[in-house]
Amino acid sequence: MTMLQSVLLLLLSVPLIKLAPPAQQDPRITYHYGTDHSEETVFSQDSEDKYLDRKNIKEKETVILPDEKSVQLQKDESVTPPSPKKESDEMPTCLLCVCLSGSVYCEEVDIDAVPPLPKESAYLYARFNKIKKLTAKDFADIPNLRRLDFTGNLIEDIEDGTFSKLSLLEELTLAENQLLKLPVLPPKLTLFNAKYNKIKSRGIKANTFKKLNNLSFLYLDHNALESVPLNLPESLRVIHLQFNNITSITDDTFCKANDTRYIRDRIEEIRLEGNPIILGKHPNSFICLKRLPVGSYF
Repeated sequence: MTMLQSVLLLLLSVPLIKLAPPAQQDPRITYHYGTDHSEETVFSQDSEDKYLDRKNIKEKETVILPDEKSVQLQKDESVTPPSPKKESDEMPTCLLCVCLSGSVYCEEVDIDAVPPLPKESAYLYARFNKIKKLTAKDFADIPNLRRLDFTGNLIEDIEDGTFSKLSLLEELTLAENQLLKLPVLPPKLTLFNAKYNKIKSRGIKANTFKKLNNLSFLYLDHNALESVPLNLPESLRVIHLQFNNITSITDDTFCKANDTRYIRDRIEEIRLEGNPIILGKHPNSFICLKRLPVGSYF
């Protein structure tokens, strides 16, 4: 190549170089690419973070759930197995019966023993069940009892100490049972009802009623008594002894043979009908009474 040719090529190349201006950074393009790169970076980082987060969560869930179960199992294993429940625990008295303001109603629920009572109990109605015996343990921790009603059970025996701690007991009903004798009775009784039993005179001790100075109502009708109980308290207002086997009475049964001035003014009613006795044959036996006993006089 000649010198002339080289110069021409050089001149031809100059405009081309000028036509291509120096590279300048377009803010938009730079920002655009930068943004794209940043978004990709952020997206990539975010995706990685989310992936790691999900991975951590799964790892935590995988670890935590067994831990909770194991902890629960450890707790369950550490707990002492519960002791077998007693029948009274499985069926608490106030579910079997009705408890209301100190009163317990256990009527016609087929119980065969006195159920455990709330300590604040004052009244127990356990009528028409299958109770056969009363014991001292039945009421040992229930000192506030004021009324007991066991009408219509199968009671044959009552321990002498059954009512010994019931210093507040005022009314005791044992009607329609299978009693042959009476227990020691609490001192503050105002009413005692043991009608429709099988009680005989030898089943009542001589001092059973003597110290019951608050007793107003005594119901012993429809039993097997051969005589009127001894030492009846002065406080009595009503005495029901009808339909027994009473064959005789004396001047001291209701009155005092040696005291013609003695008046028994509290007695309002004495019933003796249905007994094999002619009351008209014992006129001096009623001289202290304001009203004659109900019964046969002929």
